[in-house]
Amino acid sequence: MEVRNLIDGEWRDPASHYGLELFNPATGEPLGKSPAGSAADVDEAARAAQAAFPAWRATPPGDRIQYLFKLKALLEDHLDELAALVTIENGKTLAEAKAELRRGIENVEVACGIPVLMQGYSLEDIAPGIDEIMVRQPLGVVAAITPFNFPLMIPLWFLPYAIATGNTIIVKPSDRVPFAIARLLEIVHETGLPPGVVNLVQGGKAAVDALLDHPLVRAISFVGSTPVAKYVYARGSASGKRVQCQGGAKNHVVVLPDADQEATTKIIADSAFGCAGQRCLAVSVTVAVGEAQSWFRDRIGAAAAALKVGNGLDPATAMGPVITDASRKRIETLIAQGKEQGAEPIVDGRGLRSAGSFVGPTVLDGLPATSPLMEMEIFGPVLSVVHADSVDEAIAMIDRSAYGNASSIFTSSGASARRFRNAVSTGNVGVNIGVPAPMAYFPFSGWKGSFFGVMHAQGRDAIEFFTDKKVIVERWPKEWSRKF
Repeated sequence: MEVRNLIDGEWRDPASHYGLELFNPATGEPLGKSPAGSAADVDEAARAAQAAFPAWRATPPGDRIQYLFKLKALLEDHLDELAALVTIENGKTLAEAKAELRRGIENVEVACGIPVLMQGYSLEDIAPGIDEIMVRQPLGVVAAITPFNFPLMIPLWFLPYAIATGNTIIVKPSDRVPFAIARLLEIVHETGLPPGVVNLVQGGKAAVDALLDHPLVRAISFVGSTPVAKYVYARGSASGKRVQCQGGAKNHVVVLPDADQEATTKIIADSAFGCAGQRCLAVSVTVAVGEAQSWFRDRIGAAAAALKVGNGLDPATAMGPVITDASRKRIETLIAQGKEQGAEPIVDGRGLRSAGSFVGPTVLDGLPATSPLMEMEIFGPVLSVVHADSVDEAIAMIDRSAYGNASSIFTSSGASARRFRNAVSTGNVGVNIGVPAPMAYFPFSGWKGSFFGVMHAQGRDAIEFFTDKKVIVERWPKEWSRKF
């Protein structure tokens, strides 16, 4: 399949060479090659977006959202097609791909409320005869740099809000998953959106650096690993840009003895092994408290062993492959390290031999607190089970983590749940929820090493991020009006 850029409403060949070879992670079949990306491609896109900005900004918000209403309908019509593309290039199951796109569509729906969400406020007579008004205005050209694990949902965290508030945007997807996003942008183009409002630049680090440095790009939205998030935040901010960066995670769930055993096990298995563990809200560590140790270990092992691993296009498949064979090898190496450091593999997912990049569900029991794997984002279907004597001990364990993306507690006690949600140091918190993913009208939060910036993705935070506040103080003396 051919990988091209969308600039000023036209599909164009990239200026850079094609280098990164792409394969279907389930079958090993070649899909094509991604370009390296270049400053020339980014400059072309930035200039097109800047040229489109004045007219788009002047378009009334009520008119801008008409394109989003059309996009919502088109995404519903093409949901199955887009989900299949995600499965082919990413590996997740069709059900997971459809759920991903459904969450993206929710953001389109919320952004349709811009005529209300973007409103400012005013106050008459702040002093005799003087009124003050605050209005929100778009920034200009913005960019979204998005990861491989959610090829469509994460671009839709940013794109609808950016254009609804009057900005123009450049999307730079992961060079591992260039196909579904290209089809999405074709569908965006079908809405009749003016050329240059939405642009697509494919490529790797060269394209990222060019976006971070380009003087016409006013703001950067990023989702990816913490080391890259730090880099993007530092370099983008140094260029005077507004930057929001969602980083990595090491998510914990706490299981109390009074938790519903069957439901808790199923929910945690879905969280740990869904999308092959390649999501920033996947649970990585389960802390079994007190007597929960006696039943959770065996139950989660049985649940993991029962999952069918295979091609995501097969309806019977419960878990697909990881993104590349290099990822498979890295994850299998980390599992081996965990075993060497004293963990017992209740279920060992290594050694699945096939044409694809498969790692089976893995459960490591008793990983020492001193193990580097307790802090490392494995980003694969690996769940560590550790033990604590109390909720407070479990909270302290989470506090020690460098990450603060998400945590959950499973319990029948309202008091324990309230204690946990109040004290735990993560930005997203679940109570009897394995994947506490905020709805589109709430911010996707994250603390500590999991987020860099001030305003998060989605909801009201997105409106704040993509607009500048302008305060107007005005006076009209009566004697001036008599002159006309």
